[in-house]
Amino acid sequence: MKVAITGATGFVGTRLVERLHLEGEQILVLTRNLEKGKLIFPNSAYPNLEIIAYQPKKSGPWQKSIDGCDCVVNLAGAGIADERWSASRKQEIMDSRKVTTEKLVEAVAQANSKPSVLVSASAIGYYGTSETATFDEQSNSGDDFLAEVCREWEAAAKPVQDLGVRLVILRIGIVLGMGGTVSKMLTPFKLFAGGPIGSGRQWFSWVHIDDLVGLIFHSLRHPEMQGTFNATTPNPVRMEELCQDLGAVLNRPSWLPVPDFAIELLLGDGAVVVLEGQKVLPKQTQASGFEYQYPIVKPALKNILDS
Repeated sequence: MKVAITGATGFVGTRLVERLHLEGEQILVLTRNLEKGKLIFPNSAYPNLEIIAYQPKKSGPWQKSIDGCDCVVNLAGAGIADERWSASRKQEIMDSRKVTTEKLVEAVAQANSKPSVLVSASAIGYYGTSETATFDEQSNSGDDFLAEVCREWEAAAKPVQDLGVRLVILRIGIVLGMGGTVSKMLTPFKLFAGGPIGSGRQWFSWVHIDDLVGLIFHSLRHPEMQGTFNATTPNPVRMEELCQDLGAVLNRPSWLPVPDFAIELLLGDGAVVVLEGQKVLPKQTQASGFEYQYPIVKPALKNILDS
C-alpha cells in the first residue's frame, strides 16, 4: 500500500516511516523542509520513499500527491511544551493542527483516487486535567486551551467521512521513547538529582512509541476500526511512580522534586502539560483487539534505555 504521512520527520513520524519501510510499503513524506527530509530519509536507504515539499497551512500543488494514496496518516503539529505560550505560540499550536488538517482533507476531496482511510492524531488534552477523574473515549471534553485545540483538530478531520473515507482519530498520550520525554528526564537522574515534577500526584497517561506505531498500523489494516481511540497504555501511573521506576532502571535515586515554579518559569502556561495530568484509559482501543507490547511502565522504560 502507499501511505502519505504528515509530520514524518518528527519523533513519532520517523519511527513510523522506519516500520513502513521494513514492511515494504510505499511511503510519501509531506514535509515543510525538503532538505531535512532528504537528510533523515536518504534515497539510498529508503528507495520506496518519495518526499514532497508542502506548506501545510496553504493550498497548493502538493495536494495532488494525495491522489492514488491508499492511506493518509496525519501527525503534523507544533510542539505543545517546547516553549512558553505567547499569544502567537498558542495560535501556532492551534493552526498547525486545525488548518493543516483542513488542507489535508481538502486534498483528499480533490483526489480522483481517494485513500480508504485517514488516521489523524489528536491528544488526551481533549479531556482536560484532573487528579481524581478517569477518562475514556466516551468522556466529555475539558474546558482549557488544550481541550479547545483538540476539539478543533478533530473537527477539522471529520468532513473526510462525507467523502467516503474511513476516519480514525487517535488521542495520543505522552509518548515514551528515546528522544522524547524520557530523554528530557535523564540528565538530572544521571546527576543523582532526579525526582518527580511538581507534586508527583498528577496522572501520567503514557504510551511506548512502538505501541503507538503499532496502533497506527492496526488502524490502517483493520477496516472495522472507525471513530476515536485513546492511544495510551491501559496502566497510567502517577508522576512519582514514573520517576521511581525511572530511577530504579537507571540505578539512581528519585528524591529531589522539580518545583512547580521552575517549570512555570520555563514554559509559562505550557507547564500544565507536565504539572497537571489526566488518567486516561483506552477502552475502545482494547475493544478493537489491539495488543500492547509494553503495557507496564517499568519494562517500557527498561526497553527504551537498553535500546
